Amino acid sequence: MINNLNSIDTKLFLFLNSLHSPYLDPIMYWFSDKWIWLPMYLFIAIILVWRFKNQGFMIIFFIGILILICDQTASNLIKNTVQRLRPSHEPTLTGLIHLSKAGPGGLYGFLSSHATNAFGLATFLLFVLDEKFRILKYWLVTWAVLVAYSRIYNGVHYPGYVIAGSFLGIAIGSIMSILYKLYLNKYKHIKK
Repeated sequence: MINNLNSIDTKLFLFLNSLHSPYLDPIMYWFSDKWIWLPMYLFIAIILVWRFKNQGFMIIFFIGILILICDQTASNLIKNTVQRLRPSHEPTLTGLIHLSKAGPGGLYGFLSSHATNAFGLATFLLFVLDEKFRILKYWLVTWAVLVAYSRIYNGVHYPGYVIAGSFLGIAIGSIMSILYKLYLNKYKHIKK
């Protein structure tokens, strides 16, 4: 069963990774680059503080904890424990993979920390923000999907690695949103 899943994952990876073009290469490279998104993160922080005032700073604090948990769980705990090679380091796939200019990445790839972080942030904000932020919510989901897909496109993650990372991010984002709402309810109760 595991061999069948690995075979399907590899075939799907090779198909999706082969769908590259000179036009999309720089776009997908930038979708994977964490520094390109600093203006978006700053924009979200400004909106949170503008809309929620002091509570916005607490949302940003929870986001910081969320990203720390997502990143450390995916990158240090799971990748180092499972030790599954990235497709870009798989000897049997040499010459079959389209890599971006970012290169092959670290040795181990299961699971995608990019997908975990993106889906963690998107999920948390989906549950925390109200309906006034509908457009931002749609953007966050689209952004998370594109960041996750860019990891396959750039040749550094199998689809299974990205899907697992996405589910982990959704789980952590959901738990953090529950914890934030519990904090908020307790804070409101104390304030009365």
